[in-house]
Amino acid sequence: MTENQGRTVPTEAYVTELDDRITGSVFTPDDAGYSAAVAGFNLLSQHRPGLVVAASTTADVQAAVAFAAAHDLPVGVMATGHQPFPLADGFLLITTGEMDAVEIDADRSVARVGAGARVSDIVELAQTAGLAPLHGASPTVGAVGFTLGGGLSPFLGRTHGWAADHILSIEVVTPDGVLRRVSAETEPELFWGLRGGRSNFGVVTELEIELFPVTSFYGGGIHYAAGDVEAVLRAFSEVVRNAPDGFTCSVALLNLPPIPEVPELLRGRLVAHVRVVHLGSDEEAEKLIAPFRAIGPAVSDTVGRHPYSEFDAVHADPADPAPYEEHSTALTDLPAEAVDRLVENARLIVGSPVTALEIRHLGGALAKRPSAASPIAARDAVFNVWGVTFGPPEVVDAGITVLREMVERLEPWATGHTITNFAGRDDRAEQVFTAEDLDRLRRLKRQYDPRNLFRVNNHNITPE
Repeated sequence: MTENQGRTVPTEAYVTELDDRITGSVFTPDDAGYSAAVAGFNLLSQHRPGLVVAASTTADVQAAVAFAAAHDLPVGVMATGHQPFPLADGFLLITTGEMDAVEIDADRSVARVGAGARVSDIVELAQTAGLAPLHGASPTVGAVGFTLGGGLSPFLGRTHGWAADHILSIEVVTPDGVLRRVSAETEPELFWGLRGGRSNFGVVTELEIELFPVTSFYGGGIHYAAGDVEAVLRAFSEVVRNAPDGFTCSVALLNLPPIPEVPELLRGRLVAHVRVVHLGSDEEAEKLIAPFRAIGPAVSDTVGRHPYSEFDAVHADPADPAPYEEHSTALTDLPAEAVDRLVENARLIVGSPVTALEIRHLGGALAKRPSAASPIAARDAVFNVWGVTFGPPEVVDAGITVLREMVERLEPWATGHTITNFAGRDDRAEQVFTAEDLDRLRRLKRQYDPRNLFRVNNHNITPE
């Protein structure tokens, strides 16, 4: 290796040594395929690894990890690149997008999920057996990263809990290059730490996860005009009060730009987007959302009975990669004063660079702690507030400043921790884990990764 303006540059012999060990591809910054290999969904994560291994097999991952350990190279891991990546140079990036195999065991209601599989891959196959995984709002998110980050599902979470608590086994390549299959029975401490600690302890190549019987839901999205935003927020606080566990609701304040990619009804205006999912009867769902119906005519309304395969239409998350930053906080309560501050936040959004501010109802099974609970700090949270700004760096920087001001207004009800899947680029382990869990995770880090090779990804757990 050589140094070039402070950046580590691999020599030809160095690259050949690695390339000879794997069946996938190896890229350096000078290679034609490098830019595509390092690009994730979040285009603002312009990291510059010295080497990229596009792994196609578990053996590729083992070879890459062993190579990084032998040459003392920090390691980063990426499947789809949705979560922001700390900007870094000179590390070894392992991408797992090609390892996207999914197998459904209908008799056991279990899925085996490869490291690069997306949510849509699992839902599509599982639905053929009348089953569904715990998953997020977007079909393009990597299923393994989502699940290892806690896995907050806006569809099945309040009914079944956190996705990380429903992992049955994990195949992981640890920093010593060893492939381990861990579970509650085999290496239970590592199994505990991976279910929340993500790639801090190695590269997860496969998960075995539980599936649940569901083939349809009653729900969808309702858009209200800017003049109804305050009424929507107050109705939301009423709707979620004493809601059954099979009902999930969130409200997103959308401040979408006047560009052709945005639907004309939502283009260049502030709207409130109510998202509803109910696993019970249609009649029960309509009774639950009656306070929203009482507001008056909506801009659009897709609430109804839908096949589960249409889950992505509820939140209608962007499907194309874009540059963005996010910021969030978890809340223990939403009293009238907190709703007042959300209304104030809605006024701040108008004319600001902020693209969206969402408040999502948690609770239900998400508040329960199984006997072998994973290290998720947000079990005491009843709501999650999350905001995002899309655009070039200067727009994003301005938007994040406004988002931080909005979140600070909700500080009296904050839990003090961030849900892992919603962690921003600057969030650290202290924000993601409780002090007790972090101490335990650091002991685990000292055991499996004392040199902290796996330190490039977000919220790094240090050995000390």
